[in-house]
Amino acid sequence: MVALARRHARQPRLDLPLLLALMLVGTIGLVTLYSAGDKESTIVINQGMRFVLGGIALLVVSRIPPGTLRNWTPWLYGATVLLLVAVELFGEGRGSNRWLDLKFVRFQPSEMMKLSMPMMVAWYLHTRTLPPSWRDLLVVAILIAVPAGLIAEQPDLGTSLLVAASGAFALFLSGLSWWRIGGIISLAVGAMPVAWHFLHEYQRNRVRMFMNPEADPLGNGWHIIQSEIAVGAGGVFGKGWHQGSQSRLEFLPEHTTDFVFSVFSEEFGLVGVLLLLALYIFIIGRSLWIAANGKDTYSRLLAGAIAMSFFVYVMVNGGMITGLLPVVGVPLPLVSYGGTSVVSLLTGFGVLMSIHAHRKLVR
Repeated sequence: MVALARRHARQPRLDLPLLLALMLVGTIGLVTLYSAGDKESTIVINQGMRFVLGGIALLVVSRIPPGTLRNWTPWLYGATVLLLVAVELFGEGRGSNRWLDLKFVRFQPSEMMKLSMPMMVAWYLHTRTLPPSWRDLLVVAILIAVPAGLIAEQPDLGTSLLVAASGAFALFLSGLSWWRIGGIISLAVGAMPVAWHFLHEYQRNRVRMFMNPEADPLGNGWHIIQSEIAVGAGGVFGKGWHQGSQSRLEFLPEHTTDFVFSVFSEEFGLVGVLLLLALYIFIIGRSLWIAANGKDTYSRLLAGAIAMSFFVYVMVNGGMITGLLPVVGVPLPLVSYGGTSVVSLLTGFGVLMSIHAHRKLVR
């Protein structure tokens, strides 16, 4: 017991390989934003301050034991749902109500739900017999559907689907049988024709343009076409930092946010993209290793869901800028410009650091 206690005391509070990889991606993001913003220092300073705030959140959360986080989970989930209701009533934004402006701070509650959702599903399942029963599946479906529906109403379909996916990952990692997973996926696919009728017209246009962007090259298809041009123009080694024409000549819209990966691809080429993807893969793999070594069901489900959600963010943004997926407004993690996204992501990794610090001990 004494040796075990000493070993526990020697365990680092932070997972240094994961922390280093996150810092490298964040640095790449700042360098890319400086170029994408035409060497405007303000955008880099603002993003840097958000990284500092997110880093503080990571350090603070990493010191909180998973058991305490588990006890706080229902309150955090409930508070975030109330914030989403407040967005519905008092929110603001460009063409949609996604932000809450409290005068001293302006933030996007839906980003908070990306973390609150897997925490809540993991909290609900950690005391249940696994794999979950049909009754538990129904309860989890309600827990996912309520905030996802509120976010879809803003409207923000992309974030709504990502929030639903983060909860679904925690559910799937709970030992759900493959035939049940197949049934849920089949049900979701079968509901698509019904969901189509509830989409806004601009959302339907995004799906149509995904199928054939050349049908409206100067309108709804502009984003995808210009992004594909930027990616292709980078070639193997890229044009060089701040030498990309698509962003500098204003052909590429949203080049500091959703399509910043296109800017990176044009400037650093296939080699740069592969290196960045290698960093992302390392982060995901390291996070899954932390999940596998979690000391209890709550820790394992939550860490696994955070890791798989991060994978989806990278995959969806990469698919979006290359025309392999519809444009859904998903930022590239830790690279795209955005405050709430950076802080929420780093807070999530703070949860992973906490799970790492309190992982199960092997004699």
